[in-house]
Amino acid sequence: MSLSPQSEWWLYLIQVRQGAMYTGITLDVQRRFKEHQGGGARAAKYLRGKGPLTLVACWCVGDRSTALRLERKIKRLPAQEKQKLTEINESTEDLLIRLKCSKTT
Repeated sequence: MSLSPQSEWWLYLIQVRQGAMYTGITLDVQRRFKEHQGGGARAAKYLRGKGPLTLVACWCVGDRSTALRLERKIKRLPAQEKQKLTEINESTEDLLIRLKCSKTT
């Protein structure tokens, strides 16, 4: 499975050294993760200096609107719930159901 189809949006979770989770969206997970790891101008400020970083989960969620809604919902979850998402290894559809979010078509 490719992590980077250029027409599909992805939601991803990155774990930092102390165990906190960062949630983001992108069209290219591998490129974005490398940017975060590099710590440069394109890296999220939150992640700078908190390495090593580990990509712990990602889901192909379709369009940008769905990706933004899911990102917002996950960012509001308590740390324990974010951790559960990484352990369950859910399909995108199961994730949408769990977070009560629907894909836009």
